[in-house]
Amino acid sequence: MSAEAGGWRGRWGGAVVVLVCSAFALRALLLLDATGLWSDELYTVGKSFQPSYAALLAMLRLDTHPPLYYSLVWLWGQLLPASAVTLRLFSWIVYLAGGLLITAQAGALASRWSSARPRLAVAAAALMAFCSPYPVRFAIEGKGYALLVLLVALAWWWRQRQQWLGYSASVVLAALTHYYGLFLFAAAAVWDCWRRRRRASLIAAVGLIPALIWMAQASAYLMRSGTGAWIGRPDFALLEDTLARALGLWPLPKLGLLLLVAVVVARAGLQASQPDCKSSAEFPALAELSGLTPSLLMVGGVVVISFWKPLAFSRYFVVLLPALIPWLAVRLSALPLTQHGRGVVTLAAAALVITWWWHSFRELDPAVNGHGAREADQFQLVSRALAAEPHRFSRRERLFNLSDRMEVAAGRMTEPLYPWGGASALDQLLASSALPVQLWLADSGDVEGTRPRLKALRRRAEAAGYRCQKAEIAGSEAAPYAQVQQCQLEAPLHSEHR
Repeated sequence: MSAEAGGWRGRWGGAVVVLVCSAFALRALLLLDATGLWSDELYTVGKSFQPSYAALLAMLRLDTHPPLYYSLVWLWGQLLPASAVTLRLFSWIVYLAGGLLITAQAGALASRWSSARPRLAVAAAALMAFCSPYPVRFAIEGKGYALLVLLVALAWWWRQRQQWLGYSASVVLAALTHYYGLFLFAAAAVWDCWRRRRRASLIAAVGLIPALIWMAQASAYLMRSGTGAWIGRPDFALLEDTLARALGLWPLPKLGLLLLVAVVVARAGLQASQPDCKSSAEFPALAELSGLTPSLLMVGGVVVISFWKPLAFSRYFVVLLPALIPWLAVRLSALPLTQHGRGVVTLAAAALVITWWWHSFRELDPAVNGHGAREADQFQLVSRALAAEPHRFSRRERLFNLSDRMEVAAGRMTEPLYPWGGASALDQLLASSALPVQLWLADSGDVEGTRPRLKALRRRAEAAGYRCQKAEIAGSEAAPYAQVQQCQLEAPLHSEHR
């Protein structure tokens, strides 16, 4: 093939990659407000959209997360209206920045590897950073994972260049964004110390001090038995869920097909003679430069510790992307493929990206999942359905009040005259002499998960003479996770007869 033809094909392939990545990013942007906020995002609203920064810090002292992400969202809320759209827009902008930095890192690493092709490495990294389910899933979520990816990528970028001031600042910020950032760079400090890179080790260790100070002042809350109780001990489901977030639905069959492709390429798609690589003295191991080795060390440590204090959760492993994607992209670009091998790899990559177009947006696009729920939550539908009702109660009243606030900000409902009440408010109402004819009990989530909370409220209402039954809102198919009970007064029981 002539150089001119190869260059034309390279430019055409690059244009296709840019177009595909742009399509994924644009689709995510258009879905900012397609689904309601789920419980963790509502907690972000409650923590970040405070009237003052002092109030924000006071609330975060009784929280499981470091303060940086919520502080930035608070500043963001001072510039733009506090709404679900602006909350998720912040994550989308950070997702773009993180994807660009990961892609640039792959190109920079490939340029230092004699057998790698930088353009191919950039293309592979871009597809994984912008289109794979892990980054897309968090691209429009009101949580700090997209920011964590950006800051970790920035840290590896500076570390690879031995720009220690930038590395130190990035470590500080990543550790103050999520404790997995702290765990990651603690592992990097240990690994660099083991490899006798004392300067890098010391810089990372010093960069962790602010997060450690914050962890110490919040230790009473962090170490209590109920904190993180929803995280289970490591099992096969953890591996499967992590793979699903990386590869999409049906991760094990998909992983099997990818291994089959690798076998086919290894046997019939590689050139007989491979280009010589630079010696280890000239070029350190790629896993070292990319940060993959300390990242895997962190994963191993977290999994082991989790058998004592569960910490390992699949969504947290998004912290691996800034090291894994450049490493994998460079390794793929270094393969000495024949024309047949290039065809097989191209077809496999195209098939994978096509499945990602559906899998990545499965919980973000109502047109795909059919109900518009994210993480099995539909607070916004209950908020709108019961906005005009004066007697609304839930065991998670704080989340419903925050949901009301976001729905009002979006212009989808008017300000309710009465806030949601909890169990104590329901008890006060039922103890009064004038009971309302009708009241509503609500929760958000699947039937099994919400049943205990609703049952506790329903028992109180029925003891006071109400008859409660399930109420349908927005149709049962459109609202599978909006659980509402309508209670009608039949035979009021005065408190002295209870």
